[in-house]
Amino acid sequence: MQIARANGKDYRLPGGMSRFQESLYIHLIDWKWAHITTEPGYSGAIAYDAILPDDYARHGIMPHLYPPILESLAAHLARNPFRIHKHFYHMASSQVANINMFLPLLHHPAAADVLRAIKPDFASLAVDVLDHGYCLEFWGGNFASNVAHRGPLGDKAGSHGTDCDIAIAYRNPANELCLWLIEHKLSEREFTVCSGPKSKNRDNRRHDCSRSYTEILQNKAACFHHEREKRHYWDITERNPGLFVGGAAHSECPFQGGMNQLWRNQLLAQALTAEQGGPYVDTAFSVLKHPANPHLDETLEAYKSLVADAGKFTVFNSDDVLRAVEALHDDALDKWARWYRGLYQL
Repeated sequence: MQIARANGKDYRLPGGMSRFQESLYIHLIDWKWAHITTEPGYSGAIAYDAILPDDYARHGIMPHLYPPILESLAAHLARNPFRIHKHFYHMASSQVANINMFLPLLHHPAAADVLRAIKPDFASLAVDVLDHGYCLEFWGGNFASNVAHRGPLGDKAGSHGTDCDIAIAYRNPANELCLWLIEHKLSEREFTVCSGPKSKNRDNRRHDCSRSYTEILQNKAACFHHEREKRHYWDITERNPGLFVGGAAHSECPFQGGMNQLWRNQLLAQALTAEQGGPYVDTAFSVLKHPANPHLDETLEAYKSLVADAGKFTVFNSDDVLRAVEALHDDALDKWARWYRGLYQL
């Protein structure tokens, strides 16, 4: 923990923060102090100003969510009892930022008009699919009755496995059903990295991350997750040779670092296409980020060079969405956009 001095006040922050992270955290703390409480929350025995006090989590009170969406969120949780993240009651929670971004929009009649500005083939929200056309913390089996279902990637077990912050079902101009997966990052420095290289169950005689992308495709047992955990990552990659065309340029596995989470979400989207046995004619994956966060850019650029079809993977930021909202001059959406900008320093 460190004490940062700004605006004539002291802020209890995590150590080792970047300039962007410190600026955003101080802003979020000021918002919390002005709108919620000045009491800190705790991580272990250490007090932090960006965390809400334990009473909020204990009683399920969510004062950092946009108030008009609370009823819709409760209804969605009843159908899709997804895992509330450990850091949900942190002001910098990306899970909270994602809910604040999409639920006000997806329950508004103009949702398609806004999302079409980001994704041009978005003709209409498929409200008859998923839950009103969306699913939070989507892993591909959220509404399945089979509790043993491990998802299209074979990696879902309890709180572990690949899930995307939100899935949005829509119809394109040809009235074909499509799926859009979106991962929302707020203040993070990096995406989730691969757990295989450091797993205690790894066998270094068989599992070798130093092999190239091409070599692993030729001998998938070299991947810990394929051979030991029986996950389908490389099988789906192999079935889609035209997707990761930049992979051959990598002299070792490109998915050890931050590209691992991007790869898995892309594979989740691809596994649900009609050609792979899924219900969607087309699928795509995007990252939504805070426009002032520079830390993810290197990984995002590296991943873009890996994916052949620019329509399959895109990056946009929260300001792109808010500008599309504000262009409509809708009173309810404008009110939400002002609130969102005020909370997230936009």
